[in-house]
Amino acid sequence: MEEPRKRARPGRSPAPAGRTARPRQAEVARLAGVSQATVSLVLADKRQGPAISEETRHKVLEAARSLGYVPDPAARRLAAARNNLLGVFSFTATFPTDVQHSYYPFLVGVEREAAERGYDLVLFTGSSTGGAGAAGPDALSRVRLADGCLFLGRHAPVEELGRLVADGFPVVHLGRRDEPAGLHWVGADYVSAAREVVGHLAGLGHRRMVLIREDDEAPASTDRERGFAEGLEAVGDGSVFRSADPERDLTPERLRSWLADGVTAFVAEETDTGAAWRALRRAAADAGIECPRDASLALLGSPPADLADGPEPTGFDIPRTRLGAAAVRMLAALVAGEEATEPLVACTFRPGATSGPPPATEDH
Repeated sequence: MEEPRKRARPGRSPAPAGRTARPRQAEVARLAGVSQATVSLVLADKRQGPAISEETRHKVLEAARSLGYVPDPAARRLAAARNNLLGVFSFTATFPTDVQHSYYPFLVGVEREAAERGYDLVLFTGSSTGGAGAAGPDALSRVRLADGCLFLGRHAPVEELGRLVADGFPVVHLGRRDEPAGLHWVGADYVSAAREVVGHLAGLGHRRMVLIREDDEAPASTDRERGFAEGLEAVGDGSVFRSADPERDLTPERLRSWLADGVTAFVAEETDTGAAWRALRRAAADAGIECPRDASLALLGSPPADLADGPEPTGFDIPRTRLGAAAVRMLAALVAGEEATEPLVACTFRPGATSGPPPATEDH
C-alpha cells in the first residue's frame, strides 16, 4: 500500500536534499547579496528603521525559501530578552587598564558612548589569561551573555568569530578585519594617513625610503603599507622590510647599508607591541645616526609609552576615542536589528621633530 505523501507547509520550501543543519541568516544574506541586518529586518517584517526596497525584500524572501529557512524560536526568544549589556573582549594578553596603554583611549570612547546610549559594559576576562586561544575553543561563547560584543586586537580567532557572525549574534571588531565574512568593523583611514606622511617626507626632498613593519597580514599593517606605496608612486622609490622580530633583525649594519645605497628616510608602523619603532630607534642610536641630520624617521601611529619621552616623531595620531565611540554606535544598531555603517575615521597628521631635509650629497 502506497504511503500518503506529506504535504509541504504553505509558504515554506522544502530544505535542500541531504541537508541536516538548520539554515542560518548568514546563508540567506550571502545568497541574496545583502547584509545580515537586512535579512533580519525583512524576515521580522520590520518596517521601521532604514528603508528597504521591495526588490530587496523579494530577494531576501526568495533566498530564504530556496534554503528552507525558518526562524529559530529559541533564538527569537533570546533576541527579545535584551538586558542592555554590551560585552568587551580584547585579544591582548592582559586587558589594558593603564592610561598609557594604546588601547585605553578606545575604552574611554566605548564607555562614554555606551553610557550615552543607556548600556552597561561587561568585560570578558578570557583575554587576561593569554587571549581567547588560551582559554580553549569555546572561549568566545560566554560573550552571548551580553546583547552584543566588541572585540579588540590584531590577531583574533577567525573560526570562533565566524560562528558568532553566522548565528546572527551582534559583533563588531574595533579595527579593519576581512575575515570572517560578514563581520562588522570600524576602522581608521590608515591608507590616507600613511600617504600623507610619505608626502610630507617627499616635500622635504626625500626620494628613497624604507618601511619597517612586522611580518604578518594584519589589515592595519597592509593598509599602512598600501598608503606608503601610494605616497611614493609619483615622487620616489621605496622598499619594505618585514620581520617577525624587528628588534633582532633590524641591525645598525643594515641601517648603514641602506644609507650607503641612498636611503634618506625610514618609516615604521605602529603595532600593539611597538616593536618596529623601538627597533628603528635603537638601531639608529647604535649606528650613530643623528636624526634628522643624517636621516629622517617617521612613525605611522603613536609611539609606545616607554618611548614617549623622546623627540616627538613625525607621523600621525590615531583617533582612538572616536573609534571606540563609533564601534558602540555600530554595535547598538546591530543589537536593534538595524543597518550598521560607520565611515573610516581620519587620522591627524603630526609634524613631529624627527624629519627634515635629506643630508646634502657631494657631486663627484
